[in-house]
Amino acid sequence: MTTPVCPSDLLLEHGTAGTARPVWLIPEKTDLASVGLDTAARAWAEAHGFKGAARKLLTLPGHDGAIAGALLGIGDGKSGDPCGPGELLAGLLPAQLPPGLYEFAGTATEAELAAVAWGLGAYRFRRYKTGTTANGNEIPRLRLARSIDRARVIAIVEAVWLARDLINTPASDMGPAELEAAARALGERYGASTSSVIGDDLLTRNFPMIHGVGRASPRPPRLVDLTWAKPGGQPDAPRVTLVGKGICFDTGGLDIKPSSGMLLMKKDMGGAATALGLASMIMALGLDVRLRVLIPAAENSVSGNAFRPQDVIRTRDGRTVEIGNTDAEGRLVLSDALSLADEDAPEFLLTFSTLTGAARVALGPDLPPCYTDDDAFAAEIAATGLALGDPVWRMPFWTGYEKNLDSEVADMGNVADGPFAGSIVAALFLRRFVKRARRFAHFDIYGWRQAQRPLGPKGGEPHAARAMLAVIERLSARAT
Repeated sequence: MTTPVCPSDLLLEHGTAGTARPVWLIPEKTDLASVGLDTAARAWAEAHGFKGAARKLLTLPGHDGAIAGALLGIGDGKSGDPCGPGELLAGLLPAQLPPGLYEFAGTATEAELAAVAWGLGAYRFRRYKTGTTANGNEIPRLRLARSIDRARVIAIVEAVWLARDLINTPASDMGPAELEAAARALGERYGASTSSVIGDDLLTRNFPMIHGVGRASPRPPRLVDLTWAKPGGQPDAPRVTLVGKGICFDTGGLDIKPSSGMLLMKKDMGGAATALGLASMIMALGLDVRLRVLIPAAENSVSGNAFRPQDVIRTRDGRTVEIGNTDAEGRLVLSDALSLADEDAPEFLLTFSTLTGAARVALGPDLPPCYTDDDAFAAEIAATGLALGDPVWRMPFWTGYEKNLDSEVADMGNVADGPFAGSIVAALFLRRFVKRARRFAHFDIYGWRQAQRPLGPKGGEPHAARAMLAVIERLSARAT
């Protein structure tokens, strides 16, 4: 088993001892004489045709033949990954530079974002690797500039690593109980209170949808409830509630998926991982909000007591749902959690869920749709995501499709009869359970990166978490 590496091993304080190799982040068409390169380095760069093109890396030789530094082209400054400032391309460096200590040279406009990118690009999932020991000395380390808030950078990178670890862990080791344990461990770290309702107690406590979806698995379903407030914070601080879909594996139920459709279903708890990652950032940074995280955790399995197509199940708020497809289970467990969340009338209620394949058809794997009725909120989220390289795209709660949820025998169905507008219809279903929250936003995330990119390797990804941290930070600041 390999030795884990922590972000704090790789992102070092300004005063850390040792000789650091300089790394310049060079916009396209920059005069290399203006960034502080000596004559020999400029000649080397010119000989190699280095002009600051995006993603172009050039190492600089020292007099002894060792690497003396590096230049990374960041293009026109808007060529980050998958969008955003070019400094995000600094995430390429941990995989491309040899081990050692480095620091950013010059005056990068987005130095803190570049440091975050370095930390995100350094992530590797090693839990099941045997043999070679990996430690912080074998991965390039970055000494941060004095101007960078290291605690904030570490808080963001650690939270993203946590969420990625949860998503990447196979369902054999990440069932409902293990997901609850991860939430409890996070809560204990920051002094949060965590409780759960498990198995048949879900029926007693009026969470019939979570029970119905998860009852076929030998691993009992549950609702995990984490609450936290900043120590010494304002008693009337804004309520921020995060709801994350925690389907730890999705066979599709009796409407079983083909084998190809199950290959990534360990990531179907990616919404819960994203909610926990965002919660980790909020608590680590001590934002003055009253935080609540709700995770309906279950496995959608096949057995004799699995819920069936055309079953009718009553929701927490008393309405009934006819099951048109057992593979549309995420919205069912979320409905109970949203009803509970809405009872508190939070200022902000956010759902994160790997909910529909239709969202991927519409916008692809890198751009999750965001649904909200608040125009200003939507604009703030979209602008923030673009600025941080954590994009989302607004999709409509199109009321004309409400009729697609009609049922002849129940108050509503869980799917439409036809194949169209699947992500919108799912979002409309969720909105029906939100009545009191001041602002509601739903993120239909993919939770996965399909190939290695500057901000991380192939694998789990908590889409929209970094963007929503920045939005909530501003909310917290305005409230004070």
